[in-house]
Amino acid sequence: MAAVDEDIRPREGNRKLPPLLNLARRTRYALHQGSRIALYTLHSEAMRRMNRELQKDLPETPKVVPDGPVPGQRRMLADIVQLFADDLKAVEEGLYPMPSDGTMSPRELLETSRAFFRDVPEVARRRAAGAHQEVNETAEGFAEALPRYYRQNFHFQTDGWLTEESARIYDFQVDVLFSGATAAMRRRALVPFAKILRKKDQRRVTYLDLACGTGGLLRPALKAFPRLKGIGLDLSEPYLSVGRDRIRSRRASYVTALAENLPFSDNSLDVVSCVFLFHELPPKIRRAVVAEVARVLKPGGSFLFVDSLQTGDVPDYDGLLSVFPQLFHEPYYTSYLTEDLTGLCAAQGLEERWRTPAFVSRVAEFIKSD
Repeated sequence: MAAVDEDIRPREGNRKLPPLLNLARRTRYALHQGSRIALYTLHSEAMRRMNRELQKDLPETPKVVPDGPVPGQRRMLADIVQLFADDLKAVEEGLYPMPSDGTMSPRELLETSRAFFRDVPEVARRRAAGAHQEVNETAEGFAEALPRYYRQNFHFQTDGWLTEESARIYDFQVDVLFSGATAAMRRRALVPFAKILRKKDQRRVTYLDLACGTGGLLRPALKAFPRLKGIGLDLSEPYLSVGRDRIRSRRASYVTALAENLPFSDNSLDVVSCVFLFHELPPKIRRAVVAEVARVLKPGGSFLFVDSLQTGDVPDYDGLLSVFPQLFHEPYYTSYLTEDLTGLCAAQGLEERWRTPAFVSRVAEFIKSD
């Protein structure tokens, strides 16, 4: 009997399940995501109360005034629900398997939670003092060779992106900020990815996850596509180290390198993904990164992009976006909000074929011209 290629085997989501099994799957999904929302909302509320007490002994910071509409809690919750509905739909269509993001043992959860709360006073202190260059006071070893734009306490977090301690709680911190919806926003990039791989042999696809951090997209991509190999590239050796521990797959390899100077040959990659990187880059570096992505992609290759919404993407969020860089030390975020990403990519031969908002993110696919 001939071997059946894994890429063309029918998946559970490609056939209609009996009503009870379909209900069970939806219930399992709702319970998993609902528990995540509850977990991170509780941490967010506890953090808010801690900050309220801490501010009594900290210098008063200037009042932040939104430049545009700010969505209410009900609107944001509705958009999170819609994000999860779209996520579940992709599972039911067989684009990727049921997610298991954020699954931690009770011990891991307790340790991560404690580390998160230990950092809350430090973040509050830096925000009040405007201190976002502390990483440069003790920069040594690999950090000395990093670009100046990278050596900052982004989000006012301890150690910036320069230590494993920071890496271990970073995803948790982001999920507290976005009510547990971060992984679902990332997974939106798997929708075009799955459609790409339906036309290809996964074993022959060359894939790079740019600025992979601890593996936020690389890990679910390798889980979703069991014959795919992926390269995670990041500038932070500590974050890559934590990513290796979390992924533990022989199909993953890692490279420490600049996104604006990729160590790959021209026309060598089929897919490049990039999640939450561009808003962290100065405008000049953004252009260099787009040029590098265009250089390394094969003709017809795809650039899968996930990042923050921009001004005008969802007008009701414009005011919220405008205050984000002031609250979380994002020095290049304001310029990102009005960057013409479609035109920037088009100038390098990358045509935008698809784009959609996903809660507070935008997701897009760009194709390199033949």
